[in-house]
Amino acid sequence: MTGSTLPIESQVPAEWRDYFALTKPRVMSLVVFTGLCGLLAAPGHINPVLGFTAVLCIALGAGGAGALNQWWEADIDAQMKRTAKRPLPQGHLRRTDARDFGVALSVGSVAIMGLAVGLLAAAILALSIFYYAVVYTIWLKPRTPQNIVIGGGAGAFPPLIGWVAVTGDITLMPVLLFAVIFMWTPPHFWALALFVKTDYAKAGIPMMPVVAGEASTRRQILIYSIVLFVVSLLPWLIGGTGAIYGVAAVALSGLFVAFSLPVAFRRAGEDDRMAPEKRLFGFSVLYLFALFTALVVDHYLLGQGALA
Repeated sequence: MTGSTLPIESQVPAEWRDYFALTKPRVMSLVVFTGLCGLLAAPGHINPVLGFTAVLCIALGAGGAGALNQWWEADIDAQMKRTAKRPLPQGHLRRTDARDFGVALSVGSVAIMGLAVGLLAAAILALSIFYYAVVYTIWLKPRTPQNIVIGGGAGAFPPLIGWVAVTGDITLMPVLLFAVIFMWTPPHFWALALFVKTDYAKAGIPMMPVVAGEASTRRQILIYSIVLFVVSLLPWLIGGTGAIYGVAAVALSGLFVAFSLPVAFRRAGEDDRMAPEKRLFGFSVLYLFALFTALVVDHYLLGQGALA
């Protein structure tokens, strides 16, 4: 944490909306969705109540990690246009309250997961929270332009957790689902970083476009997109899914590469309106929702549902 640049903290009690905003609900929605898909696509059965509990714990854990991230980065958020409206930069609640809220959600989610669902699922959930709140937020993000590459593992855990909640063990298939999100994260986030790089530069965050430059970032987006294409096909190629997922993976990942090409070969000084990196960023969110939906549809039409 840096020297405080925050406004004076409000003496008015924070509203529930402020605490909800600390959980990063947009990010949480994707985390919860992929975790649910991992649970639904897993072989075997889980009681619906326990299945709901597992997904709830994933949501609470993600929310806790998001709150801890905002607690630690409150000064940085205050310097960036994209994050300046968050509750802490606006002085809507005390910094210590955000920290305590994050700790409570994190500890509670892991404890409930362990007691109700299983110790392995709880251990992976705890690892994912630690990875995001400590490894990524405190260690990697302010120190290296590879923060997103290495830190991408934090957001890749949910389908693995959902799968383990059903099966109780780790096999190749959930590891591949982890790998899909891991490879998806750099091109997804770097596309965003390209059109908000001035924010990161102002806050002193060494994101790839700031440190390595736009040209290098654009090339790496294309490289990771191609790797993602290959990795997304592996669940199908090993026989873990059927043709529904396979066709969806080919089509969606092919489009991902297609959206990456104009980003990679865009020349400096071109008109910013409808910039290709903005189109890639928008598609990348749709991509993950669509791919994991195809995974579940494939499982239920060609396999057997997990809830029983």
